[in-house]
Amino acid sequence: MRIDEKILGGAERGRVRPRGFIEWHPQQKTLVLLEQVNAVLAEYRDHLPLTLRQVFYRLVGAYGFDKTERAYKSLGETLNLARRARMIDMDAIRDDGLTKLEPFAYLDPVHFKTMVLRGAERYLRDRTEGQERKLVLWCEAKGMVPQIERVAEPWGVSVLSSGGFDSTTIKHDFARECANADRPVTVLHIGDHDPSGVHIALNMAEDVEAFAEAYEADVEFHRLAVTPEQVRRLRLPTAPPKEHDTRAFTGETTQAEAIAPDELARIVEAGICEQTDMEVFEAVKQEEARERRELVKWSKR
Repeated sequence: MRIDEKILGGAERGRVRPRGFIEWHPQQKTLVLLEQVNAVLAEYRDHLPLTLRQVFYRLVGAYGFDKTERAYKSLGETLNLARRARMIDMDAIRDDGLTKLEPFAYLDPVHFKTMVLRGAERYLRDRTEGQERKLVLWCEAKGMVPQIERVAEPWGVSVLSSGGFDSTTIKHDFARECANADRPVTVLHIGDHDPSGVHIALNMAEDVEAFAEAYEADVEFHRLAVTPEQVRRLRLPTAPPKEHDTRAFTGETTQAEAIAPDELARIVEAGICEQTDMEVFEAVKQEEARERRELVKWSKR
């Protein structure tokens, strides 16, 4: 392995932290934990990849795993080793922060023709066409976006995440985008039930709506999760607010990742259905199917 010395910037090469794939022989207690983790991943295989915190909360609920920040950090270190040792599927856990922009090119004319046919076979209309309002799902946790996108995609609903970052640019640009939409916009928001999550959501809604008003756009926000009712009904694990956080907040705190992935999927789909005219939606799908058949015939010719 060669590393450009300019990258090191004078720092010594790592001698303790693992690099690449490794051989690892954990103790029996750790092997039991890994069996539990794999059981969680198998149970929610339709919702993979899970974030580390989602795995953590599933272990807390199903196996009585210690619900402390220390235990959470220890789990992260253990799973890092287990993934490198190929004892946990590398793709089953999402912890990436990479942004990738890659140019696209065709291999040859045959490749182009093949892609045209595949595109025709996968043809989709805007399934929100004809709806009174355009729906957008906004999730505070970036790691949960792929799970939510799988639920939202069949409905034609976009999923966004700012990772909890309170960016003026993001809020302004989103409001301007809403102003250019062909109809009013409704945002279904998913975030933590704690002082930080609640205030991030409130500040976002107020700022976006203020920018939107300046652009003469109609934008409204609805809290989809986590709500106090969901905390009680789903018996989600809770913790008191952090002592140093003095922002107004009532009750115990709960993170969105404490909701089981399958339950979250049901919440998201129910939220979309509640805002959707199903008769209009089904009519668009029927027209989409007819157009897809025509496009496949055309591409084959």
